[in-house]
Amino acid sequence: MRILDPPAVRRWARLAADALGQARTEIDAINVFPVADGDTGTNLHLTMLSAAEAVEALPEDVDAAMVWQTLSYGALMGARGNSGVIVSQALRGMAEVLKDGSDLRAGLLRAAMLAREAVARPVEGTVLSVLESAARAVQDVEGDLNEVARQAAGEARAALRRTPDQLEVLARSGVVDAGGAGAAIVLETLASVITDSYTDHYEVPAPTSRVSPMTEVGAGYEVMYLLDADEGAVAGLRAELDAMGDSLVVIGGEGLWNVHVHVPEAGPAVEAGLRAGRPHRIRITYLAERTHRGSEGRGVVAVAAGDGIAALFEECGAVVVRRAPGTRPTIPALLAAIREAGSEVAVLPNDDGVRAVAAAAAEIAREDGVAVSVLPTKATVQGLAALAVHDPLRRFDDDVVAMTDAAGHTRCGHLAVAGQEAVTSAGVCRRGDVLGLIDGDVAVIGDSLGSVAATVVDRMVAGGGELVTLVTGAEAPPGLAGQVEEHLKRTRPDVDLVVYDGEQGGYPLLIGVE
Repeated sequence: MRILDPPAVRRWARLAADALGQARTEIDAINVFPVADGDTGTNLHLTMLSAAEAVEALPEDVDAAMVWQTLSYGALMGARGNSGVIVSQALRGMAEVLKDGSDLRAGLLRAAMLAREAVARPVEGTVLSVLESAARAVQDVEGDLNEVARQAAGEARAALRRTPDQLEVLARSGVVDAGGAGAAIVLETLASVITDSYTDHYEVPAPTSRVSPMTEVGAGYEVMYLLDADEGAVAGLRAELDAMGDSLVVIGGEGLWNVHVHVPEAGPAVEAGLRAGRPHRIRITYLAERTHRGSEGRGVVAVAAGDGIAALFEECGAVVVRRAPGTRPTIPALLAAIREAGSEVAVLPNDDGVRAVAAAAAEIAREDGVAVSVLPTKATVQGLAALAVHDPLRRFDDDVVAMTDAAGHTRCGHLAVAGQEAVTSAGVCRRGDVLGLIDGDVAVIGDSLGSVAATVVDRMVAGGGELVTLVTGAEAPPGLAGQVEEHLKRTRPDVDLVVYDGEQGGYPLLIGVE
């Protein structure tokens, strides 16, 4: 083969994914570093499978640049585990070079360089050593593409055999590096495609002694997430996570990053991501055996931003996590509440900004064996509606469905006072204007809390509804709920009304319509 064209890249991605899938169990069995969690082969397979599926979804006539870019993006989105993230970054390095040409030497060198740069504390005798040895070995090769590929694959295999001499934990366990074994297979499948010479099996060296579990000291959790953030924020995040734990790898660019770290506690690592940008696809996995015994039975956790609201949720039997208006609760606080609530727990975040934190806490609790479901409640009134239909005697899944349905059929609105002049979906508001919001959008602008509240309720019940719930805040003037009640008696006597004193700050009135 003279050039590594798009069809060849597709064949390589699929062959590498399939070969790693076949070798997955063998690679998992020799996984002792950085943590003996037995999933390196699985993670590498899933990473390469994501890349392969991404390029296979492209039209046949796309150019090389698009194929390489998609390969890199697919690996970034699907990267799993420490080694998977590193191999994903290596693919990005190859893509940067090979999208514009066929210089495999330069591509392998760039791959090794980016892979090492992504790791906060590089260790020799790992996948990094295998990639670098392969790249260095071909820099002076004067043959064609076939010869470069053969030399790279051969050196990767030789470097893999040397890893026990470079890393003591491998020598003690009688194994080669698991991540390095995966990287060698990736380069060997590349050589197979380029030279058109295939094999039925890509070897994984068997252990020479019984593999003993050697867990990394102090690292209780593996935390991974995709992160939407600026490059400047990621630099600060790297430093923060490096101080927290080990095995830190951050890859990506142009606003999208894949973050991987091992930490004693997962919560602070996710909260650091929240400060840097928007973390999503959060995955949290135990790396060491821990047992947290909580309460048995069914429970509900509700997040509340006011003392009155908190008391209301508690009266309904929920374990409450309090937060100040405009802030998020911490993951440890939510995790403690979930463990207190029971072995089957529904979580009511009651705010869009809280859902990511709740999801992270739920992931940790699931590792403890707790069944947790985070309901999509975006407002306090939706949480109240969900809790109203909660039945601990139902099957957990049925109870979650019923609570989610109740929340979903509850429209939410609230009143706020404008702090400055601004352009809204209802027009220009000035400082001191009363804003009426429905489902998060400004629908009414006025100068009176009572009149704006009445207009918002009218618009909300016009779409259908039998019950209006009002939750008054700490800044609500006396009689505000009474004005709305009188208005409804005149205009919609068929609608029932419930009023609670929520004592929440920031919003004089919360409104729900079911």
